[in-house]
Amino acid sequence: MINSSLTQELTQLHADICSALADPTRLILLYLLADQPRNVTELTQELNQSQPTISRHLKALRTRGLVNATRQGTNVQYTLTDRRVIEALDLLRSILRDRIEHHASLISA
Repeated sequence: MINSSLTQELTQLHADICSALADPTRLILLYLLADQPRNVTELTQELNQSQPTISRHLKALRTRGLVNATRQGTNVQYTLTDRRVIEALDLLRSILRDRIEHHASLISA
């Protein structure tokens, strides 16, 4: 049987990751980084958002272990830590698609 404090700690870690995924910009960042590593300048241009905003989102993802930051000269290159995050997000999107189709069938019935 799992220790109660360990269960609480795992549940908190789970909630922390979910909170990082609860922002649309962060989801887009994860998908962009799944395609290829990028720096903040590239991400700000692709998302048409300010550098401080993108940096704040990247920090949230980095502190939760979802992205890595590697200094390369004067730039910091961001990469996805674990491809399974994208697999999990794709699974959630699949569930959402099914729910939308179900609701649409109820409306047309």
